[in-house]
Amino acid sequence: MISNKVGLIGGGNMARAIGGGLLRGGMHATDIMIAEPRTEQCDRLRKELYGTMVTEDNSLVALASEVLVFAVKPQILKAVCQSLVHEVQESRPLIMSIAAGPIIDDIDTWLGGGLSVVRVMPNQPALIDQGISALISNEKTSKNNKALAETIMSAVGHVVWLESESQIDAVTAVSGTGPSYFYLLIDIMIESARKFGIDADTARTLAVETARGATSLAAAETESMAALIDRVKSPGGTTTAAFRYLEKMDAREIFATAIDEAEKRAAELAKLAE
Repeated sequence: MISNKVGLIGGGNMARAIGGGLLRGGMHATDIMIAEPRTEQCDRLRKELYGTMVTEDNSLVALASEVLVFAVKPQILKAVCQSLVHEVQESRPLIMSIAAGPIIDDIDTWLGGGLSVVRVMPNQPALIDQGISALISNEKTSKNNKALAETIMSAVGHVVWLESESQIDAVTAVSGTGPSYFYLLIDIMIESARKFGIDADTARTLAVETARGATSLAAAETESMAALIDRVKSPGGTTTAAFRYLEKMDAREIFATAIDEAEKRAAELAKLAE
């Protein structure tokens, strides 16, 4: 169980997920602090994460934290960091950022320098503790701080460490953006089922449970995805017919190109943040 004081700057969905995951993991509510400027969101956080300190004052959280998690939009991260230089240099917390784009060296510089910084790319299923987070740290981050960062993100799902920061844009495109790709496919399956006369509730159940079962099997098996596809196919069957059309339309290339575009945008966000 984490005994360090953890502060979150920003109280949006991912901050809610991390705070909730830490509470469900046994962390004391009094050790969690959240700074959020919107009054109505503060009220929501106080109800959902009962017992945590929720405030509109970033400085208060930054001064009191041993781990400070920046959960703000990348476009405002620089300004938020620069407004907290004095507080962060006094408290010297482990810095974690879940903002897509801004790199570790810039974050460290914006906060006055000389800090342990871990960049994190989580994804939306963290809201139900089923996320996957990719982490990368700077050289100033000790083994203990790396273990602490991993423990925090493990509260909302799986954790992987990257070999270099340059890989995080690809992670953003694959797993950060990734849930939306699956939602699109599920939505297409729902609409197709409804077109064939199946009622909305049954259509949603069929599509969602098929997705759940397929991903669970993919996680349980060691075979390649191509091998799993072949196990569903039969010569002249329905899956073969479906894939014949998908291959004709080059569906694999369409999705691959979409992921490439997401990776490019992640790199652009880093440059814009500078």
